[in-house]
Amino acid sequence: MKDSDIIASVGILFLVAIAYALYKWIKKTKERRQRKRFFKRNGGLLLKQQQEADPSLVGKTILFKSRDLAKATDNFNENRILGRGGQGTVYKGMLVDGRIVAVKKSKVVDESQLEQFINEVVILSQVNHRNVVKLLGCCLETDVPLLVSEFIPNGTLYNRLHNGIDEFPISFNMRLEIATEIVGALAYLHSATSIPIYHRDVKTTNILLDEKYRAKVSDFGTSRFVSIEQTHLTTLVKGTFGYLDPEYFQSSQFTEKSDVYSFGVVLVELLTGERPIFVNKLGENISLAAHFMLAMEEGRVMSIFDVVMIKEAAMDELMLLANLAMRCLNFNGKRRPTMKEVSMELEMIRTSHISFTV
Repeated sequence: MKDSDIIASVGILFLVAIAYALYKWIKKTKERRQRKRFFKRNGGLLLKQQQEADPSLVGKTILFKSRDLAKATDNFNENRILGRGGQGTVYKGMLVDGRIVAVKKSKVVDESQLEQFINEVVILSQVNHRNVVKLLGCCLETDVPLLVSEFIPNGTLYNRLHNGIDEFPISFNMRLEIATEIVGALAYLHSATSIPIYHRDVKTTNILLDEKYRAKVSDFGTSRFVSIEQTHLTTLVKGTFGYLDPEYFQSSQFTEKSDVYSFGVVLVELLTGERPIFVNKLGENISLAAHFMLAMEEGRVMSIFDVVMIKEAAMDELMLLANLAMRCLNFNGKRRPTMKEVSMELEMIRTSHISFTV
């Protein structure tokens, strides 16, 4: 081969290498710009603003890389889906360090939903309680925002109660323990954090159960930090039909007692095994709260309790729980107990039951 041919071949290879390097550089630059654009669009600037307004937030939220979460979820494979909801889809994933996580992929969001997502990130980064799902971080550099939290293996309380996913029913002890744990978490959010937090969507689908069937309160997308006047006024009522505080529905003013009402419905679900809205023998859709309160007023509440509860608990214990639920469901929010008072009463009932059975 002539020297000129060798020089020409080397020159061509050099040009190809330069062209490839330039292509890679342009591609990386485009991807970097796209990630920045997504970060801005997905509320990155809003998150930074919240951190600037409250320096204690800085460093509390881990920002995951999109490629790491894609790898963790096998590119968001449908086989990894844990559940779908109004705000998005949750995938099971495994991080490079071996941790199993839940990755919540939001739906395409508008500005108001975006604020909800960032709000959930900020709130959960503040919370450290054994009965609240732990936030691990988020990713804002993808087409839609991603939220990464600890994986809770035994699904929702709703499924355990209503969808027959286990061969054995939930015992009275388990139900009492779960109720106590839920209230403990909500009492913490209401009164033990630096700024009160109202969940605003307490329901059995938002209660997860871990490997030991301990309750974990989840889904804080509609939660709110509360200013000193202890109320939150909104033009758009948020919550779930069947659990929604009627007083809040009428006034649009959310208070800590609105969460108490929703918990009252959860407690009645645990007592009766019925869904919050269920179909009666006549094929009519019935509110569980209204059904329960009518049964209490007519003195026939024992007839609507779950058979498990009747078999495993004393009548006095069931009536204590029923009366507590009635107080939580009072139409007048001011007459409802606080979450802390509910927590203390449930703890007394639980302790008494343990002492009685030992």
